[in-house]
Parts: sequence; C-alpha cells; structure tokens
Amino acid sequence: MKIGILATGHAPDSLKTDLGDYPAMFTTLLDGHGFTFETWDIENQQFPQSVSQADGWLITGSRHGVYENHPWIKPLETFVRQAYETHIPMVGVCFGHQIIAQALGGTVTKFSGGWNIGHTDYTFEGAPLALNAWHQDQVTQIPADARVIGQNNFCENAFLLYGNRAFTLQAHPEFEAEFIEGLARTRAPGVVPTDLIEAAYEALDNPIQNQVIAKRIADFFKLKRP
Repeated sequence: MKIGILATGHAPDSLKTDLGDYPAMFTTLLDGHGFTFETWDIENQQFPQSVSQADGWLITGSRHGVYENHPWIKPLETFVRQAYETHIPMVGVCFGHQIIAQALGGTVTKFSGGWNIGHTDYTFEGAPLALNAWHQDQVTQIPADARVIGQNNFCENAFLLYGNRAFTLQAHPEFEAEFIEGLARTRAPGVVPTDLIEAAYEALDNPIQNQVIAKRIADFFKLKRP
C-alpha cells in the first residue's frame, strides 16, 4: 500500500541532519506495517497530480496556521475534499488534523488557553495515552462528519474520526524526546512561555506510546473500503 506524505512544513535546519525531516519521521514511525511512501513538498507548492496517486494520504505538521494566507492552503483544502469524496483515506497530524477539519467545515483558531508542548496525557478511545505535542492552534468546532475519539482538558477535540475516510490527531506521534528537546532549544524561546519550556525539558524522559498510534494509523489505512 502506497502512502503519500503531504509535507506542509519542515523541521528546523539545525535538527534535520541528526534527527531527520518530518516525512522521514513518519516513515520511521510506520516502519514494519507494509507501506511504501512518496513525499510531496506542499509548503513549496509541489502537489500530486491526482488524489489517486497514492492509496492513502498523510498530512504532516507545520509551523504555519491553517487560517494563514499562504498560496498552497486553498489548493490543499481542495485536495482534502477531493480525497474525502473519493474515499481515499487520510491521516492528519497537528496541522494536518487542523487542515482536514477546516476543509470539511470545521473551525480552527489560535487557542486562547495558550501552548501545549512536550509530553501530554490524553484519553484515547477510552484508554490513557501519552504522546508528545507541540501546538497553540486547535480545532474548536468539528465538522459535521467528525466524531471525537480522544481528548484531554486542554484540547477537547484532540483526536477525530470521520468514518473510514479520515483519522486525525493534534499530537505528534512522530516526535521523540530528542526532537522535542531540539524544538525547545530552537523554536520555543521567545514564543512559548518559559515555564512551559521548562516543564517540557523536565518531562523528556517520561514514556510515550507512539507505537500505539502507529498501529492505529496503519490499521486505519488498511481498512477494507468500498
């Protein structure tokens, strides 16, 4: 099964050499599940010619907001709607979670409650789940087709399921502790409050459950569909 990775952002240059860029993180996360991958650099307006060029689509995180006026945002929303209407499965992570929601009628805002970075506890499909997160924006109103399947007190729409068409999450299962530490050094200062940065550093050794979500993503892509 071929998964198309739509890269809507890139890791900081200072972290790429040692830790890789976002598409590489996802291929590592999903290694062993029988997928092949091809990446399109959406941030630089490199789009697939058709939604049929892959068997499933994965939209990455980004430093951009889905409500910002970038020339690739509207075409990406159109692509999302076309894939959705064609029943080609999509997975969205962080920005990907938000752009799918926005494209399908939801609302995304810069959350008044501020930032969430690093180790984060959720309830996912009725069970505790720990993942890394890095966001301020949130889906504040879900699309009509979406159902909340995971949340916490900070992010009530953290995991959304759109039948068998899309599965999206606000957290970053592709981020390991080393990358969170790198982001805390390179992107957080002057942007994220100091106390949150310090808390993220202190929680770097706390265990996360990335493989739980890796399996959930893989199982979602492999669902039998009409």
